Amino acid sequence: MTTVYERRAAPPVTPPARRSPAGAVLALLWAGAAAVVAMWWADTPSVVGAAGWLTGSGRIAGLLCGYACAVLVGLMARVPLLERRVGSDRVARWHAMAGRYTICLLVAHIVLILLGYAAQDRASIWHETVTVVLDYPDMLKATFGTVILLSVGITSARAARRRLSYEFWYYVHLLTYVAVFLAFFHQLTLGNEFNGHRLATAAWYALYLGVAALVLWFRVLAPVRLNLRHRMRVQSVHREAPGVYSIVVHGRRLDELGARPGQFFRWRFLGEGLGWTSTPYSLSAPPRPDLMRITVKALGDHSAAVSLLRPGTRVWAEGPYGSMTEDRQTSPRSLLIAAGVGITPLRALFETLPGEVTLLYRARTAEDLALGAELEAIARWRGAKVLYALNGPGGQRPNLTAQSLRASFPDLAGHDVYLCGPHGFARDLYEELRAAGVPDRRIHHESFEF
Repeated sequence: MTTVYERRAAPPVTPPARRSPAGAVLALLWAGAAAVVAMWWADTPSVVGAAGWLTGSGRIAGLLCGYACAVLVGLMARVPLLERRVGSDRVARWHAMAGRYTICLLVAHIVLILLGYAAQDRASIWHETVTVVLDYPDMLKATFGTVILLSVGITSARAARRRLSYEFWYYVHLLTYVAVFLAFFHQLTLGNEFNGHRLATAAWYALYLGVAALVLWFRVLAPVRLNLRHRMRVQSVHREAPGVYSIVVHGRRLDELGARPGQFFRWRFLGEGLGWTSTPYSLSAPPRPDLMRITVKALGDHSAAVSLLRPGTRVWAEGPYGSMTEDRQTSPRSLLIAAGVGITPLRALFETLPGEVTLLYRARTAEDLALGAELEAIARWRGAKVLYALNGPGGQRPNLTAQSLRASFPDLAGHDVYLCGPHGFARDLYEELRAAGVPDRRIHHESFEF
């Protein structure tokens, strides 16, 4: 496979790291939440009695839940500013956190409002629930939306995710759009903050329509334009290691995509029953004007079927995404640490990252070292180092601790560290790197556990 991609000389100067807009984005999101609370405050002159406190608290929870729904969908829109500058893994964590906030606020809104209405009407909770659902305008739709949103929350819990296939989780997750649509109308119909308040109503419409426009453009229209323009197909499939295959994709004017080493696309292969699922795979070599390559390990139904792809199969791609590129580099010395199939984005960076670069590759056995011949060739070409951390003859795992890392790299704290591998491996190694004195800003990692 090394003959497919032309090597290029690494730039002699390390470019300055681009500052992430993550802080500004978070500040903007929290400012929006504060504005929502201020809207409730301006419309609530006084709160009297237990029923008033319950109802008022339910209204705050409902308004914040409505705002969180918009944020939740906005973070799913795959906006390039977020996906490429903030980082797809960080945006995914924000989305997961927003989902937890949304579910908690939703439950609080339902419970507090029903308790407040029941206290006000001197009725039972059951009677008040039936009355609200069946008699209040737009509440039947909102109830269906609530059921869907709670179902999405349950299937997104870590314990449930471990038992569900990615495909099932993915399609259930898409129902979030339906849930938000169904729940939207009762907010304006029943929300005191919107009745007779044109400015508040216009702002709420602008929030939801703006988020809908982001989703329509970046998740529907932009991918359609990309794939009609570049017309990608599978050119070849190659075995790299046991259960690991590289897929070379051919297309027109692929350089116009602006893809960079370290980034990934979401791929659909329109054959072998794979077209229904969009799965993220990193580029495992620097992209060329007519070719891109990914390397996949058979970890599930989708990735296992990728090895069966035939040349000529149509490819539907979305991207590029991810911020684990040379833009994060702050030092002329870099250490790349890969485990398993996490070698794929780091192999591309190993060829192109400027400065002094060392690659540490963790695998169980020498046979599991995917792309090993390429790594050795790149190391010879650019005068870099490749180190391997393999299991011992008895299966004992090598110790990648703060002490062993400092012993191997005495100036480790002065390195940028690019880290990619299974979630547990990356989490543990991050802690060891911090203990070894590597600043957090110099540890670069993206997780693909969406």
